[in-house]
Amino acid sequence: MKDQESRTLLPDFMIIGAIKAATTWLNVQIQNHPDVYLPDPEPHYFSREFARGPEWYAEFFNDAQPGQLVGEKSADYLSDPHAAERISRVLPSIPFIAQLRDPVDRAYSDYCMLYRRGTIRGAPEDYLDPTEATFRRFLDNGLYATHLRRWLSEFDRKQMLVFLFEDIRARPSSVLDETCRHLGLAPMAQGVALASKVNDSAAPLLPLAIRRFAQPAKDLVKPLRGTRMFERFRGLLARTVEYPPLSPDLRARLKDYYAPEVEELSKMLDRDLSRWLPGNQSEDPAASAPRDGNARLTAVNSR
Repeated sequence: MKDQESRTLLPDFMIIGAIKAATTWLNVQIQNHPDVYLPDPEPHYFSREFARGPEWYAEFFNDAQPGQLVGEKSADYLSDPHAAERISRVLPSIPFIAQLRDPVDRAYSDYCMLYRRGTIRGAPEDYLDPTEATFRRFLDNGLYATHLRRWLSEFDRKQMLVFLFEDIRARPSSVLDETCRHLGLAPMAQGVALASKVNDSAAPLLPLAIRRFAQPAKDLVKPLRGTRMFERFRGLLARTVEYPPLSPDLRARLKDYYAPEVEELSKMLDRDLSRWLPGNQSEDPAASAPRDGNARLTAVNSR
């Protein structure tokens, strides 16, 4: 913990991404640590909200208690072309945590998230075809080796702790213990709901038309969320979202697209990522265990 005199209204650590790689799960778990303050909303300050200025950013941490380690999670920092350089000018020595997922599964999950919100309505082929897609968020966010090279040009490799989605599914307690060590925190108390899901895409959702109609009253009904009457009424209207499937052909093309990045990332992490390569399945929770029990970056392409 920090003492009160050294406390500032800037984060002491950051969870930087990737989007749809269980960063919200880690955020929720670390929030349970008594020595940590981590706000619920993602500030996105060093990416898309930088023009708002440091005073706006500092407001996210106003509720931190003296002695708490202050952190933030913005899952788009990893892939943003400006975030690493901006952060290095202000916070050059803080630790970072990155979480990575099979880039094909991550891209499709990201597509499903925006489809669920109603932001996009086209088929996966309209957004995930590497040769045709003009909306590049889903594809570019999975170029992990490229993004990590950019971060390692600004920060020492020892500042970066990297986990895989498979690690969280197979060894959630170990992930949390390693995170605490990386941040200089005491281990988490036993009994935390380590396996609980966050941002479950299978949960029923109100139809888009109703959500848009109710948007102006969102803050008014917020106190009612979770009550029996509210959830019963919501349950009468909510429907399971049917997501357009990712075809085997498109999955194979995406595997080929990401293969050079996966091979380079495997060297950077010193991990076997063959399950992410063409001809292999993905997201096996027992796969790709790190050789030394953690997932720190090697010296490849780093300081």
